[in-house]
Amino acid sequence: MQGPDAEREPGHDERADAAAQPPAEPAPGAADAGSVDDATSAAADDVTPYGPDAATAGAADRPDSGEFARQFAAAAEKSGLGAIAREEKLTGRDLLTAVGGVRGILEALLPGLVFLVTYSLLTSVAGQDPQAALVPALAASVGLAVVFTLARIVTKGQPTQAIAGLIGVIASAALALWTGDARDNYVLGFFTNAAYAVALLISLLVRWPAIGLIVGFLMGDGVAWREDRRKYRAAQFLTLVWIGLFVARLVVQVPLYLVDNVEALGVTRLLMGVPLYALVLVFTWLVVRAVYPSAARSGE
Repeated sequence: MQGPDAEREPGHDERADAAAQPPAEPAPGAADAGSVDDATSAAADDVTPYGPDAATAGAADRPDSGEFARQFAAAAEKSGLGAIAREEKLTGRDLLTAVGGVRGILEALLPGLVFLVTYSLLTSVAGQDPQAALVPALAASVGLAVVFTLARIVTKGQPTQAIAGLIGVIASAALALWTGDARDNYVLGFFTNAAYAVALLISLLVRWPAIGLIVGFLMGDGVAWREDRRKYRAAQFLTLVWIGLFVARLVVQVPLYLVDNVEALGVTRLLMGVPLYALVLVFTWLVVRAVYPSAARSGE
């Protein structure tokens, strides 16, 4: 719960694209509306509510019924967590699928890497002026993103992830060209990370932690987890962990932007992208595995 600045997380599960349309914002979780309602009503009968207003909230106030539940469950299923949440054992193949597969990783990393290498070689080795080196570096990055997108279309694959990455790369390149400053190729990523962090923080403040919703729908628990103290606390904790991911990126990368260290900014962007995302996914899986018994997961 990329071009270099779009911060596109590659946890997209394309196998589910044909099954359902995602809502505007992807999130991890899956179960049909009927099973969600059943889980919610069963839990309400015999578990003391710990989520705020859990005992008094009406059906209209809870995101566990109707079209919203179906769409949220489908979107959660397509997320990185959706690929591993129900697994009893986490294998390397499972984790690779969760972060988008080999192709997804290449689409997420290579445009940013090509920009960084090209720009560094032209400025440090060839001795070009930074503004002169900016155009070929951006052209190489955008060109590679275009190739990835065309490859998806030609092979009749699902192009959504590649198109999203292409849009991010183009937007970032346009901003850098407009300002004439290479470091601005990373600015949009700051806003993306800040937006995710704020959204997750708001979900905590209104006491509907987003990761709890995601995991609840994935595990067929709906919103019944809010009526269980252990699950509710785990949902709060995991949401804080994901907030920490996005905030950590800003804390490390914004100072590098301010001191105009393009090379260090590019390297930290790559290291704190897919690798850090994968680590947080694994940690989330471990917590979910501890909170939800094996029988519940295998029953899905």
